[in-house]
Order: sequence, then C-alpha cells, then structure tokens
Amino acid sequence: MELNEKAEIDTSQVEDVRGSGGGGFGGGGFGGLPIGGGGLSGIIVTVLLLLVGGYFGINNLGGGGGGSSSADNTKLEQECKQQNATEQLDCRNVLYINSIQAYWATELPQAFGKPYEKATTRVFANRVSTGCGAADSGVGPFYCPADNKVYIDLTFYQQLARELGAPGEFAQPYVLAHEYGHHVQDLLGTEAKMRQAQNTNPDQANLESVKLELQADCYAGAWARGATGTTDAKGNKIFTSLSDSDIQEGIQTAGQIGDDTLQQRNGGSVNPAEFTHGTSADRQKWFRVGYDTGDPAKCDTFAPGAVKEGD
Repeated sequence: MELNEKAEIDTSQVEDVRGSGGGGFGGGGFGGLPIGGGGLSGIIVTVLLLLVGGYFGINNLGGGGGGSSSADNTKLEQECKQQNATEQLDCRNVLYINSIQAYWATELPQAFGKPYEKATTRVFANRVSTGCGAADSGVGPFYCPADNKVYIDLTFYQQLARELGAPGEFAQPYVLAHEYGHHVQDLLGTEAKMRQAQNTNPDQANLESVKLELQADCYAGAWARGATGTTDAKGNKIFTSLSDSDIQEGIQTAGQIGDDTLQQRNGGSVNPAEFTHGTSADRQKWFRVGYDTGDPAKCDTFAPGAVKEGD
C-alpha cells in the first residue's frame, strides 16, 4: 500500500479534541503507536466491551449532551504540511479519511442516487462528549448518527495490533472505512430502519445489528476496491497502489474481530444469541463481497436470507 506523496492532506476532515494537554496527532497519536508486537494486557476488559456491542460500530449511547469539546488541529496541520508527511502515521490516516470520503462523494450518487455529505472524524483521549452521549475509550471506534461524526481514541490501534491480532497497516483504513460505512447507512436511512425493526421485534434485535455491521464491512470492501481511483481536491491520486497483501490484511482484521472469535478468545463458548457484529467468517465474507464486486449496491445484508441468525 503506497500513498501519493503529492496528494494534498485535507486536515479539515478531522478534529483533534484531545485538548492542549494531549497535543496533536504526532505527539501520542498515530505516530506514537506501534504496528506490531504482542502482549495480552487488558484484553479481557477489551473483549468484554466488544461483546456488549458498543465497540467498533455504530453507537447510540443514550443520554444527551454532545459535541462540546473544542478542536485544535494546529499541530496536525503543521505536521501534514511537512516534507514526507505521508511517512507519518497521523497524516497517513488523514489521507485514508480523505480517500474514503472522496470515494463516497462519487459512489453514493452513482450506486444509490443520493448525494454524499461529509462526516468529520473526532479524535479523543479517554473521554468525549458526543451527540449520542458521553463515551470513553472502552467503547472503541464508533459512528454517532445524532451528530454525524466518527469517533476514535487512537489507542484503539494499539489494541488492534497487540491484543486482537491485527497488526497490518491496512487494518487502520479498514477500521475507518467501516465507520464511514455506518455514516453512509445513516444517509441512506438504513440505520433508522434497522432501529425501527429492533423496536418492532426485540427478539431479532441482535440479528438486525449483525446485518448492519456486516453491511458496513461490505462497504469497507467496496471502498478498498475503488481506493486507487480516489483523488484529492486537485485531482492528485491519493493511493498509488493497493496490493493483494493489503486486502488480505483487511480480511485478517475482519476475522480477528468476529463475535465467535472474540467469545473464544475470552475463554467462553460460542453463543450466537449474543452476536452483534457477525462471525469472523461472515465479516470476511462480506468484506470480500464489497471488494470483489466493487459495488456497494451489492452489500444488501438485509435481503431475505442474506444473513441468518448464528452466522
């Protein structure tokens, strides 16, 4: 996976709300996080949070109050204007966001006949106020439909690499593409219909959640297929290459965060009744559907029989 060094990094699509004490992205952000490594410290807590369904997906946290944190992108802007900025993990991740949103700006009207509206990614540390309520780092990356923002504490990437067994670099854009998939669902009304279905038939609430999450995986795969065709505001390509090994890293990441895999890693038995995101096999399958077809319209996990309980 290679990013174009000439691509313009649009930092306006990101808000750093960690405060003056947290610094910019470069000081304790993406650049300070290791990509590989081992270690299992904190994994039980992490997995328990994953299993309750508030982790790595869409989140209506409950409660009001949101968006009061002030952003300061000063350090980020300075860093991403420097030479070789694409070698810095913080700036690389901004470019991933730029690519994902450039993809949907073109693809959403073509595939679904609706205009795309950009969503900001808010980077926080420890706790954050959102339109869906207060959240802490334990919730993991999520999309809040109430304020149309993606939220992430960057230490999640450390957990993803060290604790969940997904150290590949492509794991990071996969995570972001999944969250922006939820934004697309919000724009299309899919998320609202899913919530209505959950309220109408509470016994199928987890299955509806699985369908939503698998569709976001599929949308991530569709973006991956079109990533090398995305450009910045000046028409410069954002990616110069995306290899089969990169796609395999995305598939590996999907496999490491399936409900069944996480339940087993936590020392328990597989319980399909508690699935909220789908099995490892299904998460990999739907990412591949998106990637192989390159068509987000093929990501209809809500079609009859597309996803069954226990998948």
